[in-house]
Amino acid sequence: MATRHLIRTVILQSLYEWDFYHRQKDITEILERNMQEFAPGVDEPEFGWKILQGIAAHLKEIDDTMRRAAPEWPIEKIAVIDRNILRIGLYELMYADPDEVPPKVAINEAIELAKNYGGPNAARFVNGVLGSVYRDMAARRAEAKQQESPK
Repeated sequence: MATRHLIRTVILQSLYEWDFYHRQKDITEILERNMQEFAPGVDEPEFGWKILQGIAAHLKEIDDTMRRAAPEWPIEKIAVIDRNILRIGLYELMYADPDEVPPKVAINEAIELAKNYGGPNAARFVNGVLGSVYRDMAARRAEAKQQESPK
């Protein structure tokens, strides 16, 4: 398993536990324990910490984006595992450096997590939500670029 994929898997486990306990436990302690147990000596631990801290810092914006992208699915009704896969994917899509994690890699990694850990329709759901957000982001960038260009 590639290093970053393993790190994302450990982050998913940690977010699942944090969410399961209604965010009453310290997420950094959860990730530290899971990294030691499931990814000891991993090459890029800072990658995991950056993603986890980013998700925690932008949780409201990420969850609001999830609500807008899937209005027929109240966030509380989305399976805990799928919700946290989406949080990882949305964080990487919206906030990660696109040179470090290209948008299509963020989407693909989230889909792979959904295939491995989500329910039977999780991969399609994750693909649909992230694809919708990606298209919206691309349209906004194109619109902003068009407004900037001289006429």
